[in-house]
Amino acid sequence: MSIKTAVLNGVFTLEIARPEKKNAITIDMYQAMADGLKAAQADAAVRAVLITGQPGIFTSGNDLEDFMKRPPSGQDSPVFQFMQALNGCEKPVVAAVTGAAIGIGTTMLLHCDLVYVADEARLAMPFVSLGLVPEFASSLVVPQLVGRVKAAEKILLGEPFTGVEAVEMGIANAVLPTSEVAPHARRIAERFNALPPGAVRDTKKLLRRAGSEATLQAIQAEAAIFAERLTSPEAREAFSAFFQKRKPDFSQFS
Repeated sequence: MSIKTAVLNGVFTLEIARPEKKNAITIDMYQAMADGLKAAQADAAVRAVLITGQPGIFTSGNDLEDFMKRPPSGQDSPVFQFMQALNGCEKPVVAAVTGAAIGIGTTMLLHCDLVYVADEARLAMPFVSLGLVPEFASSLVVPQLVGRVKAAEKILLGEPFTGVEAVEMGIANAVLPTSEVAPHARRIAERFNALPPGAVRDTKKLLRRAGSEATLQAIQAEAAIFAERLTSPEAREAFSAFFQKRKPDFSQFS
């Protein structure tokens, strides 16, 4: 299975496990992640959720070939089910990030409660370079975290950034050596076993209360434009270049 789930000591672990494809996420994987988060939400024995990838790779983002064959067609599509499940998860979500976290690999972190990254981690949101637009409310949340001009650098230009920068930007809590990231994140997740679950849930709601409606609206607005751009000539050129392993040529577009 490309998505592995397990419950151990009160922690529901959701592991992206497709290293042969750099943990690129398919539609079926999105569905599995959405189902896993819903199961964690419903399981009274689960006190926290831990999202992790493989050693040295969190995720390279969408599997573009799969994504183009089966593009999201509405709010019931697996990718949006995953977004809704993560954004709506009432239990604390901890992320452990090593290696590359590209596209959704970065934007999903915006909806986790505690994020720990490796010193060699590389994050990026290269949507524009693919002829697309940001997703998962990143066009709203990133400017809120770092300001408009810094957000433009990371989203418009798609500039990659390090784990240290992720902490400075308010996306991550701490940078650790690669070998320590997953164990540390698990220890943090297990700390919720000693805390009252109702108080944790209510506090998480309060922490997210101010932006909850705006986040949902941003997800929906981005999704509508994202779907349109998937079939745009610019996106076709970007994807063709990716598969042909060449630089895209956008000079023909105005």
